[in-house]
Amino acid sequence: MTRPLAALALALPLLAAGSDPLAGRVAGAPQRCISVSATNGPSIVDAKTILYTEGAGRRVWKTGPIGACPSLEPLTTLIVDIYGGQLCRNDRFRVLTPGTSIPSAYCRFTEFTPYVKVADAPKPD
Repeated sequence: MTRPLAALALALPLLAAGSDPLAGRVAGAPQRCISVSATNGPSIVDAKTILYTEGAGRRVWKTGPIGACPSLEPLTTLIVDIYGGQLCRNDRFRVLTPGTSIPSAYCRFTEFTPYVKVADAPKPD
């Protein structure tokens, strides 16, 4: 009985990782900076996608690294250099892989693109 439960426990994260966190949302105009105090995150989706969630999921900010960033993948930890109350394009971060104590080389953020749920999106006049 424990084997099926163990297999199910291992399969659930894989199934969750396959879903699109931006499904049902529309992109807005990219912004140079976002407020750190109003967001939760980061959530690393893949080697090119980092998400910050605002409020109760009303808005999701999508960013990523400029160029390649060593070891950036789900389940890693970002060490972000924050100056002031905002997170901006070109701000630096490093990646800490589980089981290690030395972070990667510095990487930099791209612009932050807001994604809102279709029902919350502004309607054209």
